[in-house]
Amino acid sequence: MPVPLSPALEPFLDLLRCPTCRTNLHPDHGALRCPAGHTFDIARHGYVSLLTGTRATSGDDAAMARARDRFLSTGRYRPIRQAVARSAADAGPEQGTVLDVGCGTGYYLAGVLDQLPGARGLGLDTSVRALRSTARAHERAAAATWDVFRPFPLADRMADIVLDVFAPRNPSEFHRVLRPTGRLVVVRPTGRHLAELRGQVPAVVTIDPAKEQRLSRALAPFFETSGTELVEYATSLTRTEALDLVGMTPSARHLNRAHLAEDGLLPGQVTVSVLVTAYRPR
Repeated sequence: MPVPLSPALEPFLDLLRCPTCRTNLHPDHGALRCPAGHTFDIARHGYVSLLTGTRATSGDDAAMARARDRFLSTGRYRPIRQAVARSAADAGPEQGTVLDVGCGTGYYLAGVLDQLPGARGLGLDTSVRALRSTARAHERAAAATWDVFRPFPLADRMADIVLDVFAPRNPSEFHRVLRPTGRLVVVRPTGRHLAELRGQVPAVVTIDPAKEQRLSRALAPFFETSGTELVEYATSLTRTEALDLVGMTPSARHLNRAHLAEDGLLPGQVTVSVLVTAYRPR
């Protein structure tokens, strides 16, 4: 039996474009199809597979997505979520369109949609396991597989808000899909973020000290800063939470969870320190 189009995905039919020929898509027996016949399956979990035929080499695997779901459900990152929602709400109309690029499990997108009662949201990610969570993160959140480094399968100027939370960036595409009055919200770690964890677990990914300069150079041709908020606080961690915090990062691919737990390498408290910046299109 064909998978029905999810209510959250239906409002995006006028904004999605065929990745192959850039024409409009329409629902057809459990898939989206363009006039040229290119077809993209709708998964039973609710997301649409726009990357059909392309093997994704990044994004959360199943274990990372489960760890992310568990950790974010503890509320340890809730202040970040609240800051993202504030930034989006300050700039976005209540009836607007929110695009979350590299959305993971949809945690931050859902927070923004809670602040914008009439908005619709679309999450893009390479991880089908994470998108299963995104598709059920909020009743107004749709989800699609896509690679941030490729041209987005979206119409020009379709978004009021673009979110990029701990995710790779594609500045030219962010600019193309944002409306002139829209805002890009970028979240990235400072050098103090999870310093205790990085100090005790050497294999955890380090933070490039030149990260801010590289971000500024990449965005400057397309955006200007509208405002920045530093979100910084200490939070305690149980052993399970610390394991999930490591497990939801790319470092998890290089570390043995059992080894970490046995050796007592995990701290009982960490510093959370991130910058949340809103940008206006040039």
